[in-house]
Amino acid sequence: MASAALSQETLNVLHSKATQLRIDSVRATSEAGSGHPSSCCSAADIVATLFFSVMRYDPNNPKASNSDRFVLSKGHAAPLLYAAWAEAGLFPKSDLLKLRTLTSDLEGHPTPRLSFVDMATGSLGQGLSVGIGIALNAKSVDKLDHRTYVLMGDGESVEGSVWEAAEVARHHRLDNLCAIVDVNRLGQSDPTMLQHDMDGYRARWSGFGWHAIVVDGHDIAALVAAFDEAARTKGKPTVLLAKTFKGQGISFMADSPSWHGKPVPKGEETQKAIDELTRQLKPGNGTAQINPPAAAAAAPATRAALPPSPYKAGDAAATREAFGVALEALGGVNSSVVGLDADVKNSTYTDKFGKKFPNRFFENFIAEQNMLGAAAGLAACGKVPFVATFAAFFTRAYDFIRMAAISQSNIKLVGTHVGVSIGEDGPSQMGLEDIAMMAAQPGVVVLYPSDATCTYRLIEAAANHKGMVYIRAGRPKSPVLYGPEETFSIGGSRVLRQSADDTLTIIAAGVTLFEALKAHDQLKAAGIAVRVIDLYSIAPIDQATLIASARATRGRLLTVEDHYAHGGLGDAVLNAVSAEGVKVHKLAVRTIPHSGKPDELVDHFGIGARSIVEAAKQIIK
Repeated sequence: MASAALSQETLNVLHSKATQLRIDSVRATSEAGSGHPSSCCSAADIVATLFFSVMRYDPNNPKASNSDRFVLSKGHAAPLLYAAWAEAGLFPKSDLLKLRTLTSDLEGHPTPRLSFVDMATGSLGQGLSVGIGIALNAKSVDKLDHRTYVLMGDGESVEGSVWEAAEVARHHRLDNLCAIVDVNRLGQSDPTMLQHDMDGYRARWSGFGWHAIVVDGHDIAALVAAFDEAARTKGKPTVLLAKTFKGQGISFMADSPSWHGKPVPKGEETQKAIDELTRQLKPGNGTAQINPPAAAAAAPATRAALPPSPYKAGDAAATREAFGVALEALGGVNSSVVGLDADVKNSTYTDKFGKKFPNRFFENFIAEQNMLGAAAGLAACGKVPFVATFAAFFTRAYDFIRMAAISQSNIKLVGTHVGVSIGEDGPSQMGLEDIAMMAAQPGVVVLYPSDATCTYRLIEAAANHKGMVYIRAGRPKSPVLYGPEETFSIGGSRVLRQSADDTLTIIAAGVTLFEALKAHDQLKAAGIAVRVIDLYSIAPIDQATLIASARATRGRLLTVEDHYAHGGLGDAVLNAVSAEGVKVHKLAVRTIPHSGKPDELVDHFGIGARSIVEAAKQIIK
């Protein structure tokens, strides 16, 4: 951290750096014919101060273990971020002129295709949560002496996710986290809610327990002093509320509401803007200093295989409980595993992990959006976060899930209390759209184990898989089908019942698998042979087994699931076999459900053994 007292020569250098960032942002967006130069200009002094005076980092290795981290939450100001790293020497400035083109990773909004980006931030209101995850890792897990800086826009500070993050950061006393709000007064279509009411901003952040500093965002000496004060503040996070102006430095753009998202037209107007900015460069021979990080490294991660499953065939256990047992065991053999929950840890059973590994478990209270963002931040630091809550509540954080998928984040989501089988709590608590929601994101693995042993093994498989995974876990106890030594792979399935005389294949997972097995026995007693598949991996799907079974059972497939009909297991099966001309018959929950006993709900909504038997008889007649 630089001293708050800087020479005039150094201040001149920093001023020129900020001006150069403005020039590069204007030039890049003008060449691209799109972008947000006015938003870049408002924050240029802040970014120049951070990159060339305040932050400690290796410009050739942005994610070095003890380097300070910078998160651009106002992702539309991406050209400013790119210009800063180019100015630091990470890549040639000529690359900036490829902004927003197919051949360049300098996209319209940042993504982790770039080595200096931890999380995609095109959707506003997410950067602070990501910063929390990075700060938590440094403070609690790896014990590193680096700071995390998050640059936010004033418009995005209206998002509820920002205030979720503010609460959680205060709770965890993240004094290694510094947020900066670029209060430039103008949103996309109208002035922001508070405009330049800096006292109003201070009152809000102070009320949330942050150390709030109001500063002139175009006064570099004041910014340096404010960052120094932030670094000296202990026991709470700090926010710099920087009063700025959109388009600062360009007279025809400054504080104008008409320039949001508009580049300066190529040609005469661009040259006019660049000429005006060039005249603002300060004379002198001084050079900016990039402060190197302290010599430190996180302890190397340890990893070993899970011990055998503690469950044996014939036991009874809920898959959500088996998840908790597996997570606790995984924590003992993989030091990279961390856990996050949202005030339901005694229902998701993550409390087992939390009690054993308190420095690797983070309670987020009822703040699911922040939980997902913090998990992405932890993943950006090399951790393997397991994030648990009721499946229905992941819908509140779907924007974060979407952005994590775009970022190809290595997070593992466990949704419990799925389907009508949760019983009396009723439809608001029943995750019935979660498979569709998760499988819609490219590259996301979706797993739906039916018993405790399968769950235990798939949790290990999820931890070892590089990429995002969703595991669906049920509330009620169910019989254990598999022995403790059995293994399960992502993309697999199990044929549990089959014969040479099968006339139909029934495909199920979770609670409906047991209903399918009951139906199998009833149909067998009636002289009807059917095949039963445990489709525990929905994405990727075991296409080969499904097609082979369809061919063996006269092209007849019946799916049954405790999920809405659209986008669930049935649609996944249909997509896998459609090229073969196979007809797929689907049993699913087709109306908004009701409170009741689990067994009666499964039967009432047409996914129980009785409905399976009736459907099977209709299909094969």
